[in-house]
This record gives sequence, C-alpha cells and structure tokens, in this order.
Amino acid sequence: MPIDLRQIAAVSGQSGLFRVVKPTRTGVIMESLEESPKTMVAQARHRMSLLDEISIYTTDEEGTVPLAEVFDRINEKYGEDLPLGDKPDNEDYKNFISDVLPNYDEDRVYVSDMKKLVNWYSIVKKYVGFSEAGKSESEAEGKDSEKESENEA
Repeated sequence: MPIDLRQIAAVSGQSGLFRVVKPTRTGVIMESLEESPKTMVAQARHRMSLLDEISIYTTDEEGTVPLAEVFDRINEKYGEDLPLGDKPDNEDYKNFISDVLPNYDEDRVYVSDMKKLVNWYSIVKKYVGFSEAGKSESEAEGKDSEKESENEA
C-alpha cells in the first residue's frame, strides 16, 4: 500500500479529516487534522469512513483504484503544486482526475467526489505526510518495479 490511510477517517456531517486516536466503550476518539486539532468521540450514530476503505471507480477490469494509490499518483505527478487555480470549475476537476486516473468512470465519479479527493489529498499531504506512510524502502522499491512491469504490459 503506497500510503497508510488506516487511521485517517472522514466523518459524515463533519468537515475535514480525522485521525483515529483510540477506541472507547461507546465509540472512537478522533482528532481533527487541522492547525489547532479538536478531539471528538465518534459514536455509532456518526457515519465514519476510513480512507483506507475508499476507492475510485474505474472502467478497467479491476473496477476501482484504492484512494491511497490515487493519492500516491497525485503526489508523484504534482507533489504540493496541484494544477488547480483558486476557484477551479467543474472542467478543471475533470481534467485533473483524468490526468491522474485516465480510466476513471465518468458516470460514477462525480465532481463532488473530485472536490473531496483534492481536499483530502491536501489535508493528508499537510498533516500526515507521505513520508509517514510507514512504507519501508524495500516496499517502495517493490512498488517501482511493479510500476515498471505495468508500464511494459
């Protein structure tokens, strides 16, 4: 896995992303990923999605690409300088996603999803960082050789 998103979650009705701190008897203690982090307890009534479990729909035989892999592609291609202006329009988002993931499913990936993707990428990049992903050098080298074999296919 290119980046470890098992401890990062989106909570329905809450803006931004949260780091899972620890479970409690009634839910999960979470800390917001922002300049001045806030702590909250997410309970069963909160719909919480770990970013590790989210994928983007594609039109290839796999059907989806994990969000971590999409983040990794964005990071490799753009780093922190995303090709989106201050007020990107829908076409800007569509061009961006097709540049990063050319085979995304245009019927099932909405502009609102693309906006979340860009927002989440920026938050993860700033507060989690891609170097903290927990991948060892050997895993990174393995990924590079996998990518080379994919390019040859």
